Amino acid sequence: MEETTVVERELELRLVLSPDRSVPVPARLTYRAADPYAVHIAFHIGSEQPVYWTFARELLVEGVFRPCGDGDVRIWPSKAESGGVVLMALSSPDGEALLETPTAQVTAWLEHTLRAVPPGTESERLGLDEELAELLSAEA
Repeated sequence: MEETTVVERELELRLVLSPDRSVPVPARLTYRAADPYAVHIAFHIGSEQPVYWTFARELLVEGVFRPCGDGDVRIWPSKAESGGVVLMALSSPDGEALLETPTAQVTAWLEHTLRAVPPGTESERLGLDEELAELLSAEA
């Protein structure tokens, strides 16, 4: 798999305002093989620039099945009238947001990222072993 591999998906999340009210938030999920541990989400909230969040791919993978995370990013599965959803609670000094997205859309995208860079092979993408070997041979 080439280091330039990028897996992207446009989807519409729902910003949960109350138990009965939510508003659509267009977003783009991005995964880059060159940054194998992270997922990136750009939220298009009507401002001049999107709002960007980056967190561990493993957190999103686990959050599809069970509650996980603490601090700034928490993810857990739930049910909605439309079926299974994944909830993401994001917290920053600027505020907090609770976002909901259909589980099927997130898992389909995650499957593509897991095929691009299988779990457990992420460190190979970073070339740390080669860099360490080069550093050690230079010192010898």
